[in-house]
Amino acid sequence: MEIRLLRYFLTVAREESITKAAEALHITQPTLSRQMAQMEEEMGVKLFHRGTRKISLTSEGLLLRRRGEEILELVDKTERELAKQDETVEGMVSVGCGDLTAVQILPDLFRSFHERYPAVTFDLYTATADDVKDRMDRGLTDLGLLLEPVSIETYDYIRLNQREEWVVAMHPESPLAELERVTAKDLKDVPLILPRRLTVRSELAHWFGQYYSNLNVLFTSNLPSNSCIMVNSKLAYAIIAQGSISFWDKGNITCRPLSPPLTATSVLAWKRHQPFAAAAEKFIQYARETLG
Repeated sequence: MEIRLLRYFLTVAREESITKAAEALHITQPTLSRQMAQMEEEMGVKLFHRGTRKISLTSEGLLLRRRGEEILELVDKTERELAKQDETVEGMVSVGCGDLTAVQILPDLFRSFHERYPAVTFDLYTATADDVKDRMDRGLTDLGLLLEPVSIETYDYIRLNQREEWVVAMHPESPLAELERVTAKDLKDVPLILPRRLTVRSELAHWFGQYYSNLNVLFTSNLPSNSCIMVNSKLAYAIIAQGSISFWDKGNITCRPLSPPLTATSVLAWKRHQPFAAAAEKFIQYARETLG
């Protein structure tokens, strides 16, 4: 599949119209229609539902759109990196991270590195450790700030000094807000929001012990910020890493530590034996010197 045709397809998918897409691409409508029909024929699938007013994607089209966006993101990143391989260190360093206390190390690290290499910029991608690691494996993200436990056998990393403490987030008027610490027994009958990551839930299962199998888990969530919106509406209690709510208004959300405490460490990791652009190579070296 040609990259050019993939860009055409994504433009049609975005505009939901051959006419509008042709205008955006500066080509004629018949040419674009012919290219899309040829694309469907070569792939052996129908990509579009062609309505009278707009075009929508079939299930095959939706899959191609998702994969196509990933492919073009990687192509664009590679082109930027190849264009920057000269004596001047410039380009973009991409860092993935979750909502963690350890994120507080990044501002000073970014600031001091940028002062040394002013032509370097950063892309900060927020997701769970598993999502960030997947992007690192696919070459879309250079480094990841990952909450353990996470499999890092194929990565080089710096283990950070900051420890993440797991807490229960709740509305300030919730009954459990009257407690200084919250035990597994306190949580056994209340509606809960748990992290989606299976490795983290395994840690929580060990912490809850005998109560885990009968918990009232209302739903799971991949990022704490959305969990806190539910908590603020008094929908449930959320078990989250405390660093994720550092800037929340205490009048809207309060938290109580778990008893016994449940803590975790974070690592700044990058793929071992991965060829990086000059900017990312310099940043990894600088992180080693600064944080190692």
